Amino acid sequence: MSAGIFHLINPYYSFSGFVVGLLVGMTGVGGGSLMTPLLILLFKFHPSTAVGTDLLYASITKSGGTLVHGLRKTIDWRITGRLAMGSVPATALTILLLAHFGKNSTAASGIITFVLGCVLMLTALVLLYRTRLVAYCSAHLPPVTERKICNLTIFTGALLGVMVSISSVGAGAIGVTVLLILYPKIPTVRLVGSDIAHAVPLTLIAGVGHWFLGDINWHLLLSLLVGSIPGIMLGSNYVVRVPDRLLRQIMAVTLVLVSARLLGI
Repeated sequence: MSAGIFHLINPYYSFSGFVVGLLVGMTGVGGGSLMTPLLILLFKFHPSTAVGTDLLYASITKSGGTLVHGLRKTIDWRITGRLAMGSVPATALTILLLAHFGKNSTAASGIITFVLGCVLMLTALVLLYRTRLVAYCSAHLPPVTERKICNLTIFTGALLGVMVSISSVGAGAIGVTVLLILYPKIPTVRLVGSDIAHAVPLTLIAGVGHWFLGDINWHLLLSLLVGSIPGIMLGSNYVVRVPDRLLRQIMAVTLVLVSARLLGI
């Protein structure tokens, strides 16, 4: 049995999963920002297959992060629920639209690649300027009511649902940045925990939707998990030894280059 499972594992995919897991553990940037472009540009997977497989991969890996944050009581379930109120229906609608227009068509492939490139560029900008952006919004935006904050959180969830369903990217760096602006009085660790908890149902629903569309490569998924799980654990243990600012700058430059390649710039 074990020999049969080993036969299904591709060492190149597992090594890629390990490297991405290592970087995710060290920077906290979502794996989709790295994994999906890697699968498309290096291993030449169809964009819909890369996105669908990465979504299920993300739901499995982020379940572990949610468990840790839950045990540490660093999840604000009110925020997670608000995000899910927007993301769940938006995700379902996006999957239905992909099914209607044909996921394997040239147009659909082009849309996925374009959205992925744009979201990666936005993620890179967020990594570079998050602190300045949050500080600017805190200083210049007028106070808003709790009801408006709730509505804006639901709207953010809807936008994340669309972006993640199409590109598998956006729930990490972008989601946390918006939460930092909307909830400045809540500790960052609770906002990060809430965002990770929200990413589990979001990526799971989107991943299952892509599964029904036939976009999941199970051999690829298994190979990625074999490499990424130890990579994340190792990266998380060594993150304190590498300057955070340097890591984020390297990640941002990498994402800009990948985005430019996808967009044909």
